[in-house]
Amino acid sequence: MTLAHNVDEHLLCDALKAASDTRWLLVEPGARRAAAKVFETAFGAVPAIIVADENTFAAAGRDIEDSFRNSSHSHAAAFIFGCHVYANYDCILELEAALKQTDAVPVAVGSGTINDLTKLAAHRIGRPYMVAGTAASMDGYTAYGASITYKGSKQTFECPAPLAVVADLDVMAAAPPGMNASGYADLLAKVPAGGDWILAEAAGEEPIDGKAWEAVQSRLRAWLGDPEGIASGDPAAVRHLVYGLMMTGFAMQALRSSRPASGADHQFSHLWDMQHHTHNGVPPSHGSKVGIGSLASIAAYDEILRRDLLNIDIDAAVERWPSLAQMELRIAAVLGAGELGAKAVEETRAKYVSRDRLHSQLTTLRTAWLSLSASLGKHLLHFSEARDMLRAAGCPCEPEQIGISRSRLYESYEQAWYIRRRYTILDFVQRAGIADSVLETSFSPSGPWGEPHR
Repeated sequence: MTLAHNVDEHLLCDALKAASDTRWLLVEPGARRAAAKVFETAFGAVPAIIVADENTFAAAGRDIEDSFRNSSHSHAAAFIFGCHVYANYDCILELEAALKQTDAVPVAVGSGTINDLTKLAAHRIGRPYMVAGTAASMDGYTAYGASITYKGSKQTFECPAPLAVVADLDVMAAAPPGMNASGYADLLAKVPAGGDWILAEAAGEEPIDGKAWEAVQSRLRAWLGDPEGIASGDPAAVRHLVYGLMMTGFAMQALRSSRPASGADHQFSHLWDMQHHTHNGVPPSHGSKVGIGSLASIAAYDEILRRDLLNIDIDAAVERWPSLAQMELRIAAVLGAGELGAKAVEETRAKYVSRDRLHSQLTTLRTAWLSLSASLGKHLLHFSEARDMLRAAGCPCEPEQIGISRSRLYESYEQAWYIRRRYTILDFVQRAGIADSVLETSFSPSGPWGEPHR
């Protein structure tokens, strides 16, 4: 075992000891065959029920079911979603109804969708649950909360993380390449998400939690260090990716917030989810959307860090700042008056600042700009570097690859700003009155979004 593995395993052990929900974690090759043993340790003699879809049952569910059978542990017939499975409220109700027919504790076998559905359905009927991951495709295995589409809006529902987690590195390394690439993009998003947290603290919006920051950021570059290995399914690269995703989930679990893992990068993804975006007839993966959202965030950061914001005209920015009524009219114009527009109004009202508050905040940011820009420059990746890393891992790195045109991406910068109250780079450029000029430069022929990069 390498020193790097030792460091990561110590970090995971420490995170597990400090976790509020998750008490057992097994990350190793062949872990699926020990699922029954982990379950018995965590839950005792209560019966189990596997929750999977057809693909995840074939990948790991059948072996997990065999582990219960071989140990003579009581288990109900597996609940297997059909091809209709999606992280929406209808599937929650379907699973909840099935779980109510038994007193068994659910074992989610899958990745993002199956985990979130089981997490929320189990919580709604007052049961804990266990998850057995099948791909390193997202950071939610050890996270608090479930991301579910409800009434047309992607929402995070409060519910505990799993009591036990099993991650079979053999299964994860053998997952379809696009799934681990999705997880790589989700992990890379922690770079711009960290930038957003730095900005939010400087703006007086949300202080950085040192422990959560350290859990995610201390080894992030190492976990992202082998994108080619993710594309080829190299076990060592997948192991590092799994460690990073698990640590990110623990940070969210500890903070009871997705702030350590999610910023404007995820707002783009959530916007496209809420617009029911599909490409070639299917929704792009969460990580694919987040990867493009990360590049969108990083493009804006590259631009503001090229500018001398010590000379920003605060009075002009405050004078241009719209009233809340004007902003609500604009939301109706760009997002409509339906459920998406209503959600945007709700979120915008929650974060709206008065002109006096805006003047004070911009003054604070301008005063701190030299040190703030240095911190951001040290933390962030440049656009070209992030794009090349995503490409090497097999992730989409051009918006057209997920069915988003350049013109739609341009519009998404403003639309994504409205849909979440969390302070991000989108709030910074809008409140500073530079959003339009940042976009004009970014989408100019010589800008990062000027034309597809080959």
